[in-house]
Amino acid sequence: MILNKRMGTTIKYLSELKKGQKGIIDSFTDYELSLKLLEMGCIPGEIIEVIRIAPLGDPIAISVAGYMLSLRKAEAATVRLKPN
Repeated sequence: MILNKRMGTTIKYLSELKKGQKGIIDSFTDYELSLKLLEMGCIPGEIIEVIRIAPLGDPIAISVAGYMLSLRKAEAATVRLKPN
């Protein structure tokens, strides 16, 4: 988590969410990977939910845009979520 001093809120990344938690996609930190994620429906403003986490924590299954997707933890760490 990163503290946003200007707004007094924390910025979460998809990789920080636990099973069952939801967030709203805000932006991406990796340009090349963001193109791949955008093509798969991970569009800013979409609600994203963690459905399953593998026993060793990698990969994770998420629900976005009405379907389920599997991401590596490193990929999920590039998805910035809006603070709730």
